Amino acid sequence: MRPTKLTLLLAICLLPTALRAEPEPETAQARIDALEQRLALSEDQRVQLNAQLQEQSAERESIQLQRLRQDNQRLKLQLKTAQAQTPPPLISERQQWFAVGAGSGLLGVIIGALLRGSRRRRREWTN
Repeated sequence: MRPTKLTLLLAICLLPTALRAEPEPETAQARIDALEQRLALSEDQRVQLNAQLQEQSAERESIQLQRLRQDNQRLKLQLKTAQAQTPPPLISERQQWFAVGAGSGLLGVIIGALLRGSRRRRREWTN
């Protein structure tokens, strides 16, 4: 390659870097002010998003609460209908225990009479 072509190639490669606009030097205070403005804007957006999320959360909770109340009412109604359909027991639990006690007492008397059987002794009272 000829040296002119090589120089021209080098100049073409370096041309984009030379054409790039150099930013104006900013002062530190101007940059701090710009960053503070961006921070304030970001904080405002964060607060707004938080408020929106809380509203959406409250709406979801109220909808869920309403569904749960409806389910509760439906289940109470089902319980009442189920209780109305079941017949009441013939005897109460207290009466059942009384019957068991009477039956065991009667069974004891019968077993005692069978065991005593014909071995009766005559007792005489003496003065």
